[in-house]
Amino acid sequence: MRAAAGALSGLVTGASALAVAELVAAVVRPEAGPVNAVGGAFIDRTPPWLKDFAVRNFGTNDKLVLQLGILALLAVFAMAVGVVAPRHRPAGFAAVLVFGALGAVAAVERPGGGPLDALPSVVGAVSACGVLHLLAGRLTFRPSPAAEGADGTPDGPSNGTQGPGAAPDGTFDRRGFVIAATAAVAASAGIGALGSRLNGSGAAEAATSRAAIVLPAPASPARPVPAGAELGVRGLGPFTTLTKEFYRVDTALVVPRIDAGGWRLKIHGKGVTRPLTLSFDDLLRRELIERDITLTCVSNEVGGPYVGNARWIGVRLADLLREAGVAPPSKGGPADQLVARSVDGMTIGSPVETVMDGRDALLALGMNGEPLPFDHGFPVRMVVPGLYGYVSACKWLQDLELTTFADYDAYWVKRSWYRRAPIKTESRIDTPRPFASPKAGVVPVAGVAWAQHRGIARVEVRVDGGDWHTARLAAQHTRDTWRQWVWEWRASTGSHTLEVRATDLDGYTQTEKRVGTVPDGATGWHSVVVAVT
Repeated sequence: MRAAAGALSGLVTGASALAVAELVAAVVRPEAGPVNAVGGAFIDRTPPWLKDFAVRNFGTNDKLVLQLGILALLAVFAMAVGVVAPRHRPAGFAAVLVFGALGAVAAVERPGGGPLDALPSVVGAVSACGVLHLLAGRLTFRPSPAAEGADGTPDGPSNGTQGPGAAPDGTFDRRGFVIAATAAVAASAGIGALGSRLNGSGAAEAATSRAAIVLPAPASPARPVPAGAELGVRGLGPFTTLTKEFYRVDTALVVPRIDAGGWRLKIHGKGVTRPLTLSFDDLLRRELIERDITLTCVSNEVGGPYVGNARWIGVRLADLLREAGVAPPSKGGPADQLVARSVDGMTIGSPVETVMDGRDALLALGMNGEPLPFDHGFPVRMVVPGLYGYVSACKWLQDLELTTFADYDAYWVKRSWYRRAPIKTESRIDTPRPFASPKAGVVPVAGVAWAQHRGIARVEVRVDGGDWHTARLAAQHTRDTWRQWVWEWRASTGSHTLEVRATDLDGYTQTEKRVGTVPDGATGWHSVVVAVT
């Protein structure tokens, strides 16, 4: 019974520590909370193969799975401390303080972290020691009457350790423990609610600032999407991806919620003769352009879902760089890398030559006709056609520094990914689905292909390793968007394997060789097995 009560006291102690820590984090910054800090540190140290496993198996829920895992481990640790503390209280305190120190170190070492980020974990650990002392004191052994001597005094020691003279049926202060635990739970709930409210007030201000934004009409609107760009085949998604269905892959355990009114962007570094500091309103007053651009995540496996097409509105990045005095390396500029920094400390490095070569590289303010959603980088993010996101698509942008690849390695480069990563020519079968059972006869095989900033010239499909058949392509919108395709297959009964490959407008045809996503994107033909009935 006392062991179970000890485990419960550990859970209450852990919950109170988290509540206090999150309250302090609401004042410091949400990313400094112990769960977020430890989770972020784990992400930072995750090997590429494990990251790919998480993205492949959990998708956009990978962060939730990580947070739940951290809380589960914390619960087990807390229960163990609660069981030990009544007999060895100093050991319990030491364990709590060590755990708090780990959280503090993780918070300080996070990108953008500083000494103040240690406060939530430190204060949470100290408060946990107080709660543990209170609860463990109520679990100290109290001998039963049978263990008392003839004069009514205990035969065994009374210092909280069960002695050899104590009766096995000794008890502890159950009533006192229940009262203390209930008070601790109530206090933790109140503190947690206050922390949540403080965090919520900042988020509410950010939401208000976003709701007040009216995106001006672009000076250069996107071309109308051709009527034939969408084939209307059942099982094939729309040409423009709905915002709520657009993929999200990043390392942010807490989505930054930034008030656009206080947001600033700095442009500085090598070759910058006129450093710039820009507000959100400054960008809104500039000439805006609108473009349809397909984005792809480097974590997208062959046939994977992490590709989407949206209509973006923003400011030409090259114009801002030229205004700051930047010249690309081909014109004598000293910087060959543009390092974008997010408010959460993420760094992404893009080739200066690429973002200034005339393509529609943007500082995007809007997505599909609305201000950027918080999940997708509000208030400002980068969009560069033809580059994987990890070398171009910095969300929650706040700083642009001109430097060189020789002088600085951005976040993902430090984790074994290549510095330069143009999007590879790829294609995907969307219908029929894997292991589908279509009826014999004419079966439309359809999907999408992409080769951003080059465009798709041809898509071919084959069955069971036979001859390649040319698919019918949808109308091309721009070379920066994906392209739908369909092939009418006269299917016979039995099990069949469908494969697809694409050729881009540069004449390159997808390789058959299967390669994983590390270090610069997956390759290979997407295949689907179906059973025709």
